[in-house]
Amino acid sequence: MSSQNQSQSQPQTQSLDALLNSGRKEEVFATIKGAVDNCLSETNLHLTVPDLKSKTRGKVRDIYDSGDYLVLVTTDRQSAFDRILASIPFKGQVLNETSLWWFNRTQHITPNAVVSVPDKNVTIAKKCSVFPVEFVVRGFVTGSTDTSLWTVYNNGIRNYCGNVLPDGLVKNQKLTANILTPTTKAEDHDVPVTPDEIIERGLMTQADFDEAREKALSLFDYGQRVALEHGLILVDTKYEFGKGSDGSILLIDEVHTPDSSRYWIANSYEERFQKGLEPENIDKEFLRLWFKNNCNPYEDEVLPDAPEELVCELAWRYIFLYETITNSSFEIPLTEEPIHDRISRNVLSALSSLQ
Repeated sequence: MSSQNQSQSQPQTQSLDALLNSGRKEEVFATIKGAVDNCLSETNLHLTVPDLKSKTRGKVRDIYDSGDYLVLVTTDRQSAFDRILASIPFKGQVLNETSLWWFNRTQHITPNAVVSVPDKNVTIAKKCSVFPVEFVVRGFVTGSTDTSLWTVYNNGIRNYCGNVLPDGLVKNQKLTANILTPTTKAEDHDVPVTPDEIIERGLMTQADFDEAREKALSLFDYGQRVALEHGLILVDTKYEFGKGSDGSILLIDEVHTPDSSRYWIANSYEERFQKGLEPENIDKEFLRLWFKNNCNPYEDEVLPDAPEELVCELAWRYIFLYETITNSSFEIPLTEEPIHDRISRNVLSALSSLQ
């Protein structure tokens, strides 16, 4: 992709709008439209692949137990308001392949749980004992949710998750150093915790926490440097870790994806920050807002179908993010084969070769 070169040679003239409406969009948009009815909304591999024992359905991923390994299928489901809003063509592939790109490039920092990637939407992973802590790393004072750094700071809190914050910070300001703000999983939301509470509650040992903390901060620092080379600012993200059968701490789940991370456009950040404007970002909120404006997504039993043009626009933005983050072209599957059939075939083959 040429946007990296363009942003370096003419950093002020290549606006976000121009990037998002480039010739590349025209190239892929018709394919996206043609794929709307062939999304991966649901998988039932336990019915089509004999070796799979059970299925756990997450918001986006379906996880299968094969005995020795976990089979993680990233679907095209788009969730918000604790429910599924729509299926977005190629979203699952974008998330799976973005993670793989980062997993491959961060092995000098930490080993990970990936065993193989037999399909564009599938990762086969080592089983491990997952730590019940999400390692959220932040480089900026921003966000709008209850647990976001700007919200709590604006409410007067100056010690957050064990980090002492100075007075006088403003929204979207870069922190003098990246900070870790861990959370634990409650029933349906994340709860901020301090490192001391993690140890006191027995969620992790001190040694395991110290190692995971070091890995998380190193991953984020590396991610920021790579993102900046590609014209982006990695603002904040979350990592998950588990302990392998040999006792080593492994990076699991996803890494620096558009769903687990916030990215801003680098070349306009400073000027916009000085003017008090919000940083430019590849917005994925518009579909969520459409539902908010057209129904009660928290209470309505049946939701209206999302407009196709919004679904296709969101699919394009996921592809754009993949290509910008990785500085490489997204490979759209050429075959018309139903995705579930393709995945079943590839997973069956991969598991038999692992036995």
